[in-house]
Amino acid sequence: MHPTIPVYPLAALAEPTEKPAAVFFLGPNSTAPHLPIDQPYRSEYYKIGIVLRGSARLQVNLDTYALGPGALMVLSPYVIKQWPYFSDDFDGLSIFFTREFVSTGGLNLDAFAFFERAARHVFAPPPAEVASITALLRTIEQKYAAPHAYRAEILRSLIHILLHEIAPTYSALQTVPTTLTRSQLIAADFKKLVNTYYATERGLTFYADKLCISPKHLAETVKAATGKRAVAWLAEAVLLEARVLLQNPALAIGQIADTLHFADQSAFGRFFRNNTGVSPAGYRQRL
Repeated sequence: MHPTIPVYPLAALAEPTEKPAAVFFLGPNSTAPHLPIDQPYRSEYYKIGIVLRGSARLQVNLDTYALGPGALMVLSPYVIKQWPYFSDDFDGLSIFFTREFVSTGGLNLDAFAFFERAARHVFAPPPAEVASITALLRTIEQKYAAPHAYRAEILRSLIHILLHEIAPTYSALQTVPTTLTRSQLIAADFKKLVNTYYATERGLTFYADKLCISPKHLAETVKAATGKRAVAWLAEAVLLEARVLLQNPALAIGQIADTLHFADQSAFGRFFRNNTGVSPAGYRQRL
């Protein structure tokens, strides 16, 4: 990832004296990690949490969510996160885990639509489902704190249940089809690759080779499946990163151009203006 946006490992959430783990629980009785999450960051872990009381604001990429009691958060490592506000009485229940911890046993986290980059990352389930998810998180909290010979296995199983409890709730709030065509699968795989390589790879040939199809077929398929050109998806990912970086006045525009692997500041400026209609400096002045 890029050095100008910090990437926090799961170990950063634990106390310095604790052994780094692959799972971490944060609740009203926990010691909150001392991380500057009021500034943009990424993580190497996933998070599922629910608000018990109070309010907060969460910015994911460039979308801002207002959180209140019953709000459910589902966050992946792919997204840029920032918490600009917490009320004094804010409390919640959150489980943090790595892909490796949960994927043991064959579970594929990529199968859950709510972890995608373009997903809605905060939503409000119906009251009965809020109660069910809260109860399950309470059980996870209890098992997390209790020593047990098979503690990791128990926690892993409970997180699997939590994921499958949330999946139909999330699907019911979306208009996403339950089955995907071949074109939609290619488009979905393309977007996942874009999330990984957009900063260094902006040519369709690279992505077509990864998908074992021709660039022409990739371009036609993505356009047909999403209504948006493949190069537009690439540009959108780069622009998102650029806009977040431009929010930091300590970063020179030349530094941002270098971070995003442009040849120079002029090339970055042309790209930004062509896609937004304003220069990077002009965008920064508007903030």
